[in-house]
Amino acid sequence: MNEPTTPDRYWTIAEVADHLRVSRMTVYRLADSGAFPGTIRVGRAYRIPGSGLQAYLAASTIEATP
Repeated sequence: MNEPTTPDRYWTIAEVADHLRVSRMTVYRLADSGAFPGTIRVGRAYRIPGSGLQAYLAASTIEATP
């Protein structure tokens, strides 16, 4: 999935896992730990806002050293 992370879109766990190229379990753990600001639960399912995904990526970015 190569869509840009737009702040007004809510992502499913599977979509975030595909976008980040990690397992769904990793995304569940991150969501449980509060890594994605604004995450909501709809029944038993999580929905992660694009703004929360952007915030996580910004906080997780490191600069490469030459």
